[in-house]
Amino acid sequence: MDIVTGAIAKLIPKLADLLVGEYKLHKNVKKNIEDLLKELESMNVALIKIGEVPRDQLDKQDKLWADDVRELSYVIEDVVDKFLVRVDHIQPDDATNKFKGLMKRTTKLLKKVKDKYGIAHAIKDIQEQLQKVAARRDRNKVVVPNPTEPITIDPCLRALYAEATELVGIYGKRDEELMRLLSMEGDDASKNRLKKVSIVGFGGLGKTTLARAVYDKIKGDFDCRAFVPVGQNPDMKKVLRDILIDLSDGNPQSDLSILDVNHLIKKLHQFLENKRYLVIIDDIWDEKLWEHINFAFSNRNNLGSRLITTTRIVSVSNSCCSSDHDSVYQMEPLSVDDSRRLFYKRIFPFESGCPNEFEQVSTDILKKCGGVPLAIITIASALAGGQKVKPKCEWDVLLQSLGSGLTEDNSLEEMRRILSFSYYNLPSHLKTCLLYLCIYPEDSEIYRNRLIWKWVAEGFVHHGDQGTSLFLVGLNYFNQLINRSMIQPIYDELGQVHACRVHDMVLDLIRNLSHEAKFVNVLDGTGNSISSQSNVRRLSLQNKKEDHQAKPLTNIMSMSRVRSITIFPPAVSTMPSLSMFEVLRVIDLSNCDLGENSSLQLNLKGVGHLIHLRYLGLAGTQIRELSAEIGNLQFLEVLDLVRNDELDELPSTLFKLRRLIYLNVWFYKLVPTPGVLQNLTSIEVLRGILVSLNIIAQELGNLAKLRELQIRFKDGTLDLYEGFVKSLCNLHHIEILIIGNNSEETSFELMDLLGERWVPPVHLRKFVSRMPSQLSALRGWIKRDPSHLSNLSELILYSVKEVQQEDVEIIGGLLSLRLLWITSTHQTQRLLVIRADGFRCMVEFYLDCGSAAQIIFEPGALPRAEDVRFSLGVRVAKEDGNCGFDLGLQGNLLSLQGRVRVYMYCGGARVGEAKEAEAAVRHALDAHPNHPRIYIPMIPDIAEDAHDDDLCEERRRTGF
Repeated sequence: MDIVTGAIAKLIPKLADLLVGEYKLHKNVKKNIEDLLKELESMNVALIKIGEVPRDQLDKQDKLWADDVRELSYVIEDVVDKFLVRVDHIQPDDATNKFKGLMKRTTKLLKKVKDKYGIAHAIKDIQEQLQKVAARRDRNKVVVPNPTEPITIDPCLRALYAEATELVGIYGKRDEELMRLLSMEGDDASKNRLKKVSIVGFGGLGKTTLARAVYDKIKGDFDCRAFVPVGQNPDMKKVLRDILIDLSDGNPQSDLSILDVNHLIKKLHQFLENKRYLVIIDDIWDEKLWEHINFAFSNRNNLGSRLITTTRIVSVSNSCCSSDHDSVYQMEPLSVDDSRRLFYKRIFPFESGCPNEFEQVSTDILKKCGGVPLAIITIASALAGGQKVKPKCEWDVLLQSLGSGLTEDNSLEEMRRILSFSYYNLPSHLKTCLLYLCIYPEDSEIYRNRLIWKWVAEGFVHHGDQGTSLFLVGLNYFNQLINRSMIQPIYDELGQVHACRVHDMVLDLIRNLSHEAKFVNVLDGTGNSISSQSNVRRLSLQNKKEDHQAKPLTNIMSMSRVRSITIFPPAVSTMPSLSMFEVLRVIDLSNCDLGENSSLQLNLKGVGHLIHLRYLGLAGTQIRELSAEIGNLQFLEVLDLVRNDELDELPSTLFKLRRLIYLNVWFYKLVPTPGVLQNLTSIEVLRGILVSLNIIAQELGNLAKLRELQIRFKDGTLDLYEGFVKSLCNLHHIEILIIGNNSEETSFELMDLLGERWVPPVHLRKFVSRMPSQLSALRGWIKRDPSHLSNLSELILYSVKEVQQEDVEIIGGLLSLRLLWITSTHQTQRLLVIRADGFRCMVEFYLDCGSAAQIIFEPGALPRAEDVRFSLGVRVAKEDGNCGFDLGLQGNLLSLQGRVRVYMYCGGARVGEAKEAEAAVRHALDAHPNHPRIYIPMIPDIAEDAHDDDLCEERRRTGF
């Protein structure tokens, strides 16, 4: 809520905490805090209302008032936080004198608060400042416009009436695809039933224009037709009236204004009876609105009618197409060639192409437009300059301004206004989360989990149900932003979203909004700067001129007010001394190399005094030491130390951090001693812990909130494993479990114990074992209750003793499994068949049984697999009669997109047989229609870590 209400939303519960008896504040102070709390609650409501209105529709005095209150809220929070931190450090002498001892120490410590008069005077001063702010507003009698009332014409209407000449030749391929979805092909029933198609995509992609083009093309085939724009906050009665008026060619034959919604729907049913109709509902934002519209067309007369919708929101499009014969058409950006044609046609309408002078700058501008027609047309119109094209120097200026968020040029104002419709439709908490993305440089791949943890630390994520993980609430926020097309998802190898990207046009919008609201300050070396008197709250240090070695920041007087600082690798030399900060809550130095720079390492040593810190991101910084003062950070929630090879040991003070939620350590350097794990009562993610004692393994059972555990055992003993399994039975929220052992001894004890005594929680999504194991444990889980593995999507098992056909079929029945990685060490079953009825969702398939078996695929096996790796024992295949080495590859595995790797084990086979097997496999794969990359490594005999590249890749994935 910060972008809307400043720190007020977080302040209200903090002030409420101050009123509890434990703090024993003076009666007058308590009364002042109560009054302040009521005032802030009232202001919070007012600020939320203001936040729902686009800033260009707000009176200037309203903006000033909102900005004043937001700034003051940060000051209040700083005072309260300093008080709470100092009180939190006090330990009473004994239980009997708890409040008396606390009062004495509180009185003493209040003198250390920045306001020299203590919290009593600080609260009084704050009230006076709030009264002054309120008085300024009252004197001007500001009235906030109602955002539900129409203020201006939606700029998207321009796309509805865009000149057809701007888009000639652009939508040919799209037109054909959409026409196919609307086609009358099939049997009589499918041709005649009502068919719905929803066009969904990011604002500005041209959904309306495409829908209009299709409408104009096919409308002559229908008895009646309507094209009705809806937009935000529509009046349902007006929408239904417009549909009826359009369908009747402007002559509805009756006064529709007197009819309510139910009568209008009835009127529509009567009108459409025995008619073949085409209706396009453009720009739907709300699923409930669609439910009303859909009900109006529920009278399906089986005459081949068509209903088309357009929307920016994925969930709305899915609601519009709920039956099997309906279709969602995902709008994609224009291709490079089509983008260029549209751009040039707008700027050089009477020329055959682009003059050589403008070719390179045109290419660079189009790259920033990302294939969005609205962006291309808006920018092209700015450069066309009426009758004369603007000079190249102005093109260069525009290119530099795109995505900067700080340009004063208004040529992109309309583009921002169009995009802002999506922004202002967001709830307040999503506005804040979206604006926070302006800390990242353009075209950044923003990792989902890291972003969510930063949202949590910044205080943007708030509990829904009591006890719900803040990360899971933040994940919901992230998914909503994708669903609303405000951020672009980036998929991993399994087709799951692991990161996002912000389109340049959206980045331009949110940087401008952030700049106006003083939400984030970005220093990227392009000339933007911060006044020494600026109220800097969040700082993003970038450096677009990477060859320029900038100096550390030292001249910002307000650095003491900074709450968040993110530094990207090119700007690491600008890292200020941590001693400059007083209320810092977030430090992210991920991937900044501090290892070679002793002065930067020295700067980091001051981290112990940052007592307000919630997030410390040091992933990939190559630090060599972590100060024991880390234990002072009692409010720290996230500590990321992954990919730090030079960090040999960690201070034991880490285990004092009771509020820690996320701890990620590299190479299992987190070695707890007895009695310390029980302090980490808030921990949800614990990666890189090395356990050597049974008592420590048992203490893991106290971490009741744990969702992800990555653990390695130093010396595997039955006693240790039993303690661990007992603890695991108490961890009911585990989603990811990764286990390993430092010992090289072959022992199946842990997996056997897991199979006998542990029932995986239904949340389990990923299970990795790099320990010797038998699949009997997995068989036990599945046979006992397969529903407990209903969400398991990744299963990785190294050093499995043997894979039997029964195992293959049982694992193949796991309906959510998308990745399987198994290596067998003592294979006895010589033939394994991958059947067509198993592994229906598998995307990555890896099964290596060495030289002792051959693996064959039935027709239709692995229908969704994109990456397949498996072994072939050449001698076994030959001896068992598969002389042609037919593995079922030809005409099979139809979804292959990436690579096929066949490990050809040649031990015991002749050279000629090995070459014959390779030729047969390659011939079968060469005929595959998707032309996957083919790798056939020849392995003389079974060898430990024979597939180094694959193991390195999987260790990266799993953390081993």
